[in-house]
Formats: sequence, C-alpha cells, structure tokens
Amino acid sequence: MSQFIDNIINTIGTVLLDKEHQVKLALTCLFSRGHLLIEDLPGMGKTTLAQCLAQVMGLQYERVQFTSDLLPADILGVAIFDRNSSEFRFHAGPVFTQVLLADEINRSTPKTQSALLEAMEERQVSIEGETRPLPEPFFVIATQNPQSQAGTYPLPESQLDRFFMRISLGYPSAQAERSLYKGIDPRERLKSMQSLVTLDQLHTIQNKVQEIKATDQLLDYVQRLVDFTRYDEDFTYGLSPRGAIALLRAAKAWALIHKREYVLPEDIQIVLPSVVGHRVRGKVGASSTSAQHASLSEHLIKSVNVVET
Repeated sequence: MSQFIDNIINTIGTVLLDKEHQVKLALTCLFSRGHLLIEDLPGMGKTTLAQCLAQVMGLQYERVQFTSDLLPADILGVAIFDRNSSEFRFHAGPVFTQVLLADEINRSTPKTQSALLEAMEERQVSIEGETRPLPEPFFVIATQNPQSQAGTYPLPESQLDRFFMRISLGYPSAQAERSLYKGIDPRERLKSMQSLVTLDQLHTIQNKVQEIKATDQLLDYVQRLVDFTRYDEDFTYGLSPRGAIALLRAAKAWALIHKREYVLPEDIQIVLPSVVGHRVRGKVGASSTSAQHASLSEHLIKSVNVVET
C-alpha cells in the first residue's frame, strides 16, 4: 500500500510542482473521510489541486463557481412541476456527486454557504420535505480567497468546523516557477492524468487509517493540547470534541502515508495547524486571518509538552 500511495503523490506532483507537503496534507484529509478547504491568493493552484485529487481518485466530479447571486437551489437542486405527468419532479443539483469543488466559496452569501452544512456533516440533503442521500464517498473541496480580497464573505464558525482541514499552497519555488516560464503547462498535464485508485482501494485505505495505533501516552498528549485551547487565556474558545477527534484521525492518516502503523507526537504536530488553525480564534482582535491561526497553532505546540511533567 505504501508504494501505491507514493505513486499517487508522485503523479499529482507532476502537475503541482514542489508541493509535496501540501499534497500529502490533502491526501491526509481525503483518506480521513474529511472535507478540505484550500485558502490562498488567486492563481496559486487551488483549483488545480482539487481537480488533481478528483481525477487521480477516479471519482465523479462537479464544480460550482460560488458568486454573490448564487442560490442554495443552484447547489442542491429543485423540484419543478411537470405538466405532462401533473407532478413535481426533482432535478438534482451538482451536490449529488462524489467530489464537489466549491470554488471561491467565500464569494457567496452566508445563506448559500449554509446550504452545504447538512451535506458535509450528514452526507445527505433535505429538499422539499424529503431527505436524499448523497453518493458514497462524498468529498467537498472548497477554495477561498483571503478575506482581505474584495467581494468576500467570512465563513461562519459552523461552516469552518465542517472542514476537516484547511491548507494553503503558497508561492511556487523558484525552480517550479521557472518551469512554468519555460512552457510547462500544469493544465495540459492534468488532461492526461489517469485514475490510479478504484473505489474499493479508496475504502481500503480509509479503513486502514482507523487501524493505525495510538498509545495511551499519545492520547494523553492530544488531551493536553485540547485542554490548553480551552483554558489558555490566548484563546477565545477551545477545540470542540469533533475537532479533537479530527486531530487524532489526521495524525493516523499522516502516519499511514509515511509507512507507519502507529502515531508519533511529530505526526500530531505536523497536522495540527491544518486541523486546528481554522477552528480556534485568539482574543486579540476580532478578525480571523490565516496568520493569526498559524500563530495560535505555533503557540499551542510550543506550550504543551509531549511528555507530561
């Protein structure tokens, strides 16, 4: 399985140059059955990464461009009266897919953003009084621009908490950017990318994540980290039980990607900023920027000892 996962990482790396760490974090999220939020400036490869993940996994894929005039029905679907049959027929929206790319999600209003809450948590949607299950698996990969960009709406805490992880790509390395200058077009490579994973193989990987071992000492460390966010004066509010479970599950998936059957404290520390950063907020200032989240994550890791003293 380790060689199989390495092949996935290397294949995506032919499109997203020198972004192996971010690719591994994205796979950690998907292997953990979570939803992924990718935040960065326009033109940094957010959409390309989402397309790569869907294509290499061989999953049904739909993209929704979020705008200020987008309505919940544009995502979920709507029942339309059919004159021939004299009854309402439901026309499914793009949410009925295996991988939904919510592109620039924070350019839509909070009302439209909230249309995804039930889908992300329950893997179902309630429309016209009827509950409709979504395909299995169901992943939301959302991209968002920084809040400093014009025309953006902040994601509410309830929406942010639905995202298992949040990552950023950052600027490309000088070598990778030089390759782009020389005419290496990632979009052309994306077109030729083949599916590497069957649905059964994906389920096997996801089930294997749950089998990764975590010792009692490791769980004690996780608990101390969680407690610190709840009682330290630098945090407005602490990590929820859902966030704490996500942190442990992400560490297990990271260990699996790195060919281990057990979790190390280093695994917790590596995935912590992506799992915890968007779920906590500092007391200084009312804004909720990525820089503040990163600072809080760093403060958390430095303040809590791996071994209890």
